[in-house]
Amino acid sequence: MSFAKRSLNLIELNKDDNNKESSIVNSPETIAVDNAAKATPPSNPLQPILEKQRAAFLKKGFTSHKERIEALNKLKKSIGTHKEALIEAVLADFGHRSATEAWITEIVTVLQEIQGAKSHLKKWMKPANPGRSMNAGFAKSRIVYQPKGVIGIMGAWNYPALLVLSPLIGVIAAGNHAMIKPPEMTPRTAEVVKEIIQDAFIEEYVTVITGDMDAAVNFSNLAFDHIIFTGGTEIGRKVMQAAAANLTPVTLELGGKSPVIIDDSYPIKSAVERILMGKFMNSGQTCIAPDYILVSEARQQELVDTLQSELTKRYPSIVNNKDLTWIINDRHYQRINNLIQDAESKGATVLQINPKGETLPEDSRAIPPTLVLNVTDDMKIMQEEIFGPVLPIMAVKNTNEATQYVNSHARPLALYYFDKSAKRAEHVINNTISGGACVNETMLHFANENLPFGGIGPSGLGAYHGYNGFLEFSHKKGVIYQGLFSPAKFMRPPYPSVVETILKKVAGFLS
Repeated sequence: MSFAKRSLNLIELNKDDNNKESSIVNSPETIAVDNAAKATPPSNPLQPILEKQRAAFLKKGFTSHKERIEALNKLKKSIGTHKEALIEAVLADFGHRSATEAWITEIVTVLQEIQGAKSHLKKWMKPANPGRSMNAGFAKSRIVYQPKGVIGIMGAWNYPALLVLSPLIGVIAAGNHAMIKPPEMTPRTAEVVKEIIQDAFIEEYVTVITGDMDAAVNFSNLAFDHIIFTGGTEIGRKVMQAAAANLTPVTLELGGKSPVIIDDSYPIKSAVERILMGKFMNSGQTCIAPDYILVSEARQQELVDTLQSELTKRYPSIVNNKDLTWIINDRHYQRINNLIQDAESKGATVLQINPKGETLPEDSRAIPPTLVLNVTDDMKIMQEEIFGPVLPIMAVKNTNEATQYVNSHARPLALYYFDKSAKRAEHVINNTISGGACVNETMLHFANENLPFGGIGPSGLGAYHGYNGFLEFSHKKGVIYQGLFSPAKFMRPPYPSVVETILKKVAGFLS
């Protein structure tokens, strides 16, 4: 039985709040975490590993700047040693993936983030001075950044190395220990990630748990001191349910439908070049990929013509194109094609960019770049995150109507706005709600490790990367350092009448 058929036999479609099918979430990971949220196994085979890590964390205590830098250097060295094997594994897991894009996302981005953490870590670790307060008798105050303990990291299959190693950098920088669960849909990459970690660290410090659904169930049931999950919104809900049983704080990096808005003032060709970079990297299998475009009716045809022209140049052939990544598996391949067919059956115009008119081999999971016009909200393609090389285009009257459309839908992980006017751009950024945003660009907010990366509402909870990752995985402990004098001397019964007199005067002054 094929993977796709086996999956369909196992899966009962989840329903969202509007009772619409959310087929993108029906993965083995969904089932695993759903089961974990419903019942805790009587014994968890991963519990001894967690206990060993927690004991090591407590024994070691607060780690120094030097120790954390050494750990980051070990991670960097091990990635360098295994980088070729890691890329080979990623390509094999996808069946066919752009090697260039894999090097950018799985290796270079991670190494750059390590370098950034090393450069700034001493500053990050320094206790912050929030200022003194009259209420505390003007005592010295500090915010101390303390490691939380053992952090669980659950990654996603679309960038199977990046999405476990990037959080790990923040976890290490904050002084924590870590257990990592790579996605089971990319098993070859998971094994190389395991080798990277084993070569760099002892199990009591950082370890990798590989395996199938049962391993995911066991992992999500552990009482971590914090857990970070990257994946779909519906699966994120299940992770949060599982974490709630242990009151484990969570970071959820999810997804959604990230819109592009093109103002009439902005050159279409320039916008298209930047949109295509974000949309078709990894064949759209990116949580912050542009999901759909909102453009004025007057410029829609110019946009479509330019998209067709540029896509033809970038992907002159489909079969065996080294720059065109396949869809991860048969189930997602069929899911994306179903979205296209549903839209077409409801009146949409579908334009597939296949310049040579090639017939794809039966075993291929390549989907040619596809534009979908005349879309409406009753089409599934405008209800679900696409996560593929398919780009709907919706005509609107103007930018105001576009922003109203965005604000009337679920808050996205990213928003991309193109406009020559800095003033209008600032207005749109301030009056739309999204996890992150780019003005006259797509996706590059992720590439700057100095910016927080995260969602809001259904697109995520919390943020990491760089300093924000250090903060996310640290406990911010407020501390008072009192001198010889303390206002407590006056704050005990029997209260002198003068205290009430003074308080009344202070209240009058403050009001």
